[in-house]
Amino acid sequence: MSFVKFLASKVFFKQLGLAIVAIIVLCFIILKWLDITTNNGEFIVVPDLKGKSIETVKIELKDLDLDFKLQDSANYNPSYPKYAVIEQNPVAGAEVKENRKIYLITNPSGYRKVEVPNILKRTFRQAKPQLQALEFKLGSITYIDNIGKDVVLGMKHNGKTLKPGTQLPLTSTIDLVLGNGKR
Repeated sequence: MSFVKFLASKVFFKQLGLAIVAIIVLCFIILKWLDITTNNGEFIVVPDLKGKSIETVKIELKDLDLDFKLQDSANYNPSYPKYAVIEQNPVAGAEVKENRKIYLITNPSGYRKVEVPNILKRTFRQAKPQLQALEFKLGSITYIDNIGKDVVLGMKHNGKTLKPGTQLPLTSTIDLVLGNGKR
């Protein structure tokens, strides 16, 4: 029997039909198995975790069969408590599968510390933007007798004299001592 005659025979079409049926049944079984093992169509809605402590988040996510991973802390945000969640990924309301990790960014305990720049013997006009660029706040301004008008002669924080290079938390208030232009 030649190969061409075999391709036109009943035996070939019977075997081809059986192979097609076997492939269809195998695909159907695999798809059903995947539906069952991956919980197809079953989702958990991610809760809003912003502003909650890590202990509360741990309990809440454990009840929902979700996991979490802490990422690095962000910049301090005074509108949230210390060590509270300020960002989450996936966001609240998203649908996820069970055992999914929720990535959390927490609020640090306070502002990071910044070095006080050397603004001594500079004019107030030069010193003010330099301090504001570093997110320091300007407090009271006092004048003393000095020939340099509006020249920064000293810096204070909470009544204590500051030296350039001192580390202060962001948004700290710095009081300035300036010259009044008189001898």
